[in-house]
Amino acid sequence: MRTPPLVPPALCGFLLLLAVIFTVSYAVGAAAGPVAPGMHRSGTGGEGGGTDTGENGEMGNMRHGSGG
Repeated sequence: MRTPPLVPPALCGFLLLLAVIFTVSYAVGAAAGPVAPGMHRSGTGGEGGGTDTGENGEMGNMRHGSGG
C-alpha cells in the first residue's frame, strides 16, 4: 500500500503558477515605470504631515469629481 503525498501535486502546481504570475507582473510593472511620474508630494514632512490641503480640505491642485 502506498502512502499519499504530504502535499497534493495540484497544490504545488497552483503555487508555482501563482509565483510565475507575480514574477511576470512585477517585471512588466518595473519595465512600464511609474504611472504618473510628475505626481509627488510638495512638502517634505514639515507641519501638517506633508500634505498640501486647501481651505475646504482639498488636496491642492488635485481636484476630483464633476462638482463645482
